[in-house]
Amino acid sequence: MDYFLNGRMVPAEQAMVSALDSGLQHAVGLFETMAARHGRVFRIEEHLTRMARSAVALGLTHQLDTVALREAVELTLRHNELDEARVRLTVTAGSATLLAPRGSSASPPPEVPPEPPPEAGQTVLVVATPPTVYDPAYFAQGIGVLVAPPLANPLDPLSGHKTLAYWGRLRTLRQAAAAGAGEAIWLNITNHLAGGAVSNLFLVKDGTVCTPLARGEEVAGALPAPVLPGITRAAVLELCAEMEVAVQRRMLTISDLLDADEVFLTNSSWQVLPVTRVEKKAIGSGAVGAVTGRLRAALLDTIEQETSA
Repeated sequence: MDYFLNGRMVPAEQAMVSALDSGLQHAVGLFETMAARHGRVFRIEEHLTRMARSAVALGLTHQLDTVALREAVELTLRHNELDEARVRLTVTAGSATLLAPRGSSASPPPEVPPEPPPEAGQTVLVVATPPTVYDPAYFAQGIGVLVAPPLANPLDPLSGHKTLAYWGRLRTLRQAAAAGAGEAIWLNITNHLAGGAVSNLFLVKDGTVCTPLARGEEVAGALPAPVLPGITRAAVLELCAEMEVAVQRRMLTISDLLDADEVFLTNSSWQVLPVTRVEKKAIGSGAVGAVTGRLRAALLDTIEQETSA
C-alpha cells in the first residue's frame, strides 16, 4: 500500500515526516476520516469544506486548497486500486510555528487570530486502507456505551473542530472497551450531552429525533457548542427531513439519554450504529428501534446511490 505525502505517492514504510513537524511536536493539525465506495469518497466536498473552515478559524492557514486535497485523495484511491476504503486525510502546519516571532513585545490580544504559518510549510498525508469490518451483531443487536466525566468545554477554541489533539477521546474510548462497551458518551462541563468520543449522538423519543447542538448551530449569544458538526450527522438530518421525521437540535441531559426510546451514533465508519444499553440501563425495549433501523437503511442506500452515480 502506498500513501500520498506532500505531492507524491510513497510506499507506506517510507512515508515519514520531519521530527520537527508541528503535528508531532504540538498536535497542530487537522484530519478527516472518510469512507469510500466504488472508488469515490462519500460527500468529500463536505469533509473538505469543514476542514477548510477549521483551518482558517484556528489559524492554520489563510486558505486551504481543497481542490488539491481532493485530487490527492482521489489519486490515492486510484493508485491503490481501492473501491472500498477508509481514507484518512491529515494536514499539519509542517515545521512552521504558530508562536509569535522573536522580538515581538507581547502576544496579540485574544480576539486577534494567530498569524498562520507559510503555506509551503504544510504537511499533507493521505492514507487509504480497506475499511474496518465490524461484527454484524453491532448493527442487529446494538452496542452498550459508557458515560465519561464532563470533558467537552465550550470555552476551548479547539472544541467542535477535528484536530490532532485526540488523546483524551481515545483514552475514554479505551476505558469504554475495557468495560465491555463500544463507545464513551461525553458530557460538556454543564453536564449536558455532547456526543460520543468518536461519534455524534442521536436520541429518539416519541418518534422525534433529538441531537445535541453542534458548532455553528448555537442560538445568538450562546457559548460555542463543543460538538463536531459531523458529515454523517448532517446526512442523517437530511434523511429525517425527507422521511418527515421530526427533529430537535437542543441541549440534552443524561436523563434524556436514559429515558430515550432509541439511541444511535453516527460517524463515517459506522454510518448509523444502534445503542441498546447505557452501562447497566437498557434503552427502550433493549432492542434496535424502528426509527434507527429505517435511518440506517436509508443512509446506506444514500451512500450507495451517491458513490455509484
